[in-house]
Amino acid sequence: MVKQLIIGDARHELAATRRILERLPEEHMSWKPHEKSMTLGGLATHLINLLNWQIAIFQYPEFDLSTVPIRRESLKKCADVLDEFDTNVGKLEKLLAECDEEKLSEKWMLRHGDHIIRCEPRAMAFRTFGLSHMVHHRAQLGVYLRLLDIPVPGFYGPSADEEAQ
Repeated sequence: MVKQLIIGDARHELAATRRILERLPEEHMSWKPHEKSMTLGGLATHLINLLNWQIAIFQYPEFDLSTVPIRRESLKKCADVLDEFDTNVGKLEKLLAECDEEKLSEKWMLRHGDHIIRCEPRAMAFRTFGLSHMVHHRAQLGVYLRLLDIPVPGFYGPSADEEAQ
């Protein structure tokens, strides 16, 4: 049952994330709403990084943030963002299909060097560090689009830019 819940949740959130990524305006990929904010392209690229981290939850028993760059070069083209996103969604879906309840209950650790950030069952890590983290940054992307006057898609029903069906 846990696996079914995770797969259903992941499918919904990944599809919603793809819908907002489809609306990326290439002419604004270097735009940011505040000096402390990521650029639009940087935020979209971070969503892909989070997808890579979700994959890592199922591939490895731990993830050490001190061994990977937190930020990477921002992608500049919407097509590149969508291509990498789709490729990684395929990898994640395969890993989810192959895992069983036992693997989902195994301990998984997030660390930064010797500092342990979280140690919890893989299913919980995927939901919190993986999906919830992605939803948070997807919402930020929605604010960016709103500030640029680009229609924001609905995720759990129609958005202010969509009519109720």
